[in-house]
Amino acid sequence: MFEYSFYWSVVWDKFPELLEGAKATVALTIMSMVIGTVLALVLTVLRRQEKGVGYRLATVWVEVARNTPALFQIYMVYFGLGGLGIQFSSYAAMLAALAFNNAGYLAETFRGGLKSIPAQQYSAARSLGISPLKTYTHVIFPQLFQLVFLPYVNQLNWALLNSSLGMIIGLRELTGATQAAQSESFRTFEFFIVAAGMYYVMAKAIEFSARLTFWKLVRR
Repeated sequence: MFEYSFYWSVVWDKFPELLEGAKATVALTIMSMVIGTVLALVLTVLRRQEKGVGYRLATVWVEVARNTPALFQIYMVYFGLGGLGIQFSSYAAMLAALAFNNAGYLAETFRGGLKSIPAQQYSAARSLGISPLKTYTHVIFPQLFQLVFLPYVNQLNWALLNSSLGMIIGLRELTGATQAAQSESFRTFEFFIVAAGMYYVMAKAIEFSARLTFWKLVRR
């Protein structure tokens, strides 16, 4: 018969370390999404050209990001580039890999959303003398973010969960902090149950904050 005695006191003693890991997880998630979003917008514009070097490079980026494991991408940044003499800290490598991955997925999401915006809007803005940059930033992109809001939030949560892979390169985000804490007491169930609950709360908090922000922006 299954018998297991839970000792939550050991988790409570290490809870400040888990909180620090959670803070690192949230910071990493937000930063990777901000960088990934900017890169994805650039990739989307380049892919819309459907020709030229920029289009080909953007297509390769998207294909690699979407069709290789996130773990492989982290290894390539941390160990692969390290082997070439380009050294990154664990945090910087994880941020770069996660932003790369986010940009690839978001670029495809944005491309799909862009198809729903009539091409005549771009032509009309250009005929009024509005520059291409302002046309995208003031006419196209505001509509785009409304169209792709739900997939964008999904990617945000995906980035949060993917950040747990930072443990493999020594990053003390939530999973790394949890692993380190439980290794001292071997109370695996207790620590990872609490960590799972913290991930759930963070994911729901991010989703709620994103929806609230979107509602306020649309309301304006």
